[in-house]
Amino acid sequence: MTVGTLVFYSDFDDFGVWKEALLAHLPSLKILHSHDIGDPAEIDYALVWKPPEGFFDRMTKLRLIVNLGAGVDSLVGRGDLPPGVPITRITDPQMARMMAGYVLFAVLRHARDIPLFEQAQRSGQWVYRHPRSPEETCVVVLGLGQLGAKAAYELQRQGFNVVGWSRSPRQIEGVECLSGMETLDDVIGRAEILVVMLPITPETHRIVHRERLQKLPRGAAFINVARGALVDQTALTELLQSGHIGAATLDVFEKEPLPAGDPLWAMPNVLITPHLASVAIPSSSAAQIAKNIRRVSAGEAAENVIDPARGY
Repeated sequence: MTVGTLVFYSDFDDFGVWKEALLAHLPSLKILHSHDIGDPAEIDYALVWKPPEGFFDRMTKLRLIVNLGAGVDSLVGRGDLPPGVPITRITDPQMARMMAGYVLFAVLRHARDIPLFEQAQRSGQWVYRHPRSPEETCVVVLGLGQLGAKAAYELQRQGFNVVGWSRSPRQIEGVECLSGMETLDDVIGRAEILVVMLPITPETHRIVHRERLQKLPRGAAFINVARGALVDQTALTELLQSGHIGAATLDVFEKEPLPAGDPLWAMPNVLITPHLASVAIPSSSAAQIAKNIRRVSAGEAAENVIDPARGY
């Protein structure tokens, strides 16, 4: 007897790898790729990343949705979700470690002026700029959830002067933590390197708008590893072109993939990566997913359930 049927959907993740990882914990689980759904009414669980609108239509038995990542914005406010089905997100420590590693790389790259040296190399110039001590550089991290808190902590361990901002108060060793909308503008104004790690919600949509971007000190670096919709991308592009923002590392965009003709592609002071700063790892995430399936199958409440009203 199986514990039920799970459907998998993702254009970016390997179905075979995830199936093998899950079956190692739940051998009796029936796992289908979305292409192989016969009767949607037979589906009990869904493991998904950005499923299309209408994906959950007629899944009348659905008892659990597991999001293949930390951001759940593609699952909030949809019209095809059966009422009352819990949505959970993966909280694998490996994801936080991976994200912290990417952020640390990006911050160190800007703090050590590596973009300047990359441009000098391309033009065959020997350019020298004396390195600064990490404590002389103020790094602001917007968003202190699981991923943001880990990144902020790792940055302060490297000696950076780290300021963290969140909606509600947080405490992180070695990090100056501020909260509340009334402090946001002043916090951004202190950032020599700004790292955006906020969840995307109706309240945070375009929260880093033109006026806030202009509060950055001239020549500041900008890093976004959260969601493109948090930022006014047009304003960001123009401020990068004018030099007000000196350089950027961008892993997320308003439209993904970033369109071929977008001016960001050709800017020498911008590093673009394809939304890969942190991804769910099957070998370390499967146990958590299997545990939630067992709980729901036994009539218990799932863990790591998101609040649709808050968006995370």
